Amino acid sequence: MFQNKYILITVIFIFISLTVFGQGRRRSARWKQNRYEIIYGLGATNFLGELGGADQIGTNFVRDFEVSMTRPLGSIGLRYKLMEKVSATTKFSYGILKGDDKTTEQVHRKNRNLHFRSPIAEFSMRGEFEIIKESEGHRYTLRKVRGLKGFKSNIYVFAGIAGFYFNPKAQYEGKWYALQPLCTEGQGIVPTRKPYSRIQVAFPLGIGLKYGLDRKWSIGVEYGVRKTLTDYIDDVSTTYIDKEILRAEKGDIAAYLSDPSLGYNEGTVGEPNWTGANQQRGDSFDKDAYMFLEVTLTYKLKTTRKGMPKF
Repeated sequence: MFQNKYILITVIFIFISLTVFGQGRRRSARWKQNRYEIIYGLGATNFLGELGGADQIGTNFVRDFEVSMTRPLGSIGLRYKLMEKVSATTKFSYGILKGDDKTTEQVHRKNRNLHFRSPIAEFSMRGEFEIIKESEGHRYTLRKVRGLKGFKSNIYVFAGIAGFYFNPKAQYEGKWYALQPLCTEGQGIVPTRKPYSRIQVAFPLGIGLKYGLDRKWSIGVEYGVRKTLTDYIDDVSTTYIDKEILRAEKGDIAAYLSDPSLGYNEGTVGEPNWTGANQQRGDSFDKDAYMFLEVTLTYKLKTTRKGMPKF
């Protein structure tokens, strides 16, 4: 249900951006001379899912943020102004996601003792709406003084859709192993569990700020959350499989990486082993999410008479 609401909000946002917000009085067409912008970005990622996080049950909300799991990010994109305050942006981003149960003191997560890291390669398409549009005033806001245009800051919000690739890995005796082929929750072994795809869909939603340095260059900062349709970015979603069944199918490494738990309650009278077969390993009803925080550098391209960018 939550996923459907998130998709609906995204669609409504894009529709409104491209219609209602683009209407109104006809203003100066000066912005049409620079409809294209190249965007460069450097920043950081963080993961919101089952592994690691705050001292609580794992969630995909910001309150589960764990700063020590922050990893690098780079991106490049192209923005096209559809209207004075409405833009369409395509962007390619590449970063690393990481999570580790050792970062939390929540007893069940800590005992689970799972970890992962994964590349994240994302291609996104989104609509942007400027809450505060790029100023056309003088740089120093001096009355009756001629100056360069478009030096001020602007604030925008965005929403869209993205496709991304991920490949969760875990470390065993100094070597990193891809987890999807190991079927750590019995995917492809248990008839009711199919192997997950490492290409998935996400919905970016966020806010950005730009400040003009001169006629062509702007610097800014952008923050966005990506809500996904998968719960396997960290290779954790449902329940434990019997380790001996997994060992027979995939070997000792797969069996260990499926359950490297610390054994906090093993042998406790009257209570099942927390990591025994069919015990909860993740939460399939709460899909994974990840965050991007970037410092951006934007360059405006001249628009030719035929409406194409001039490099």
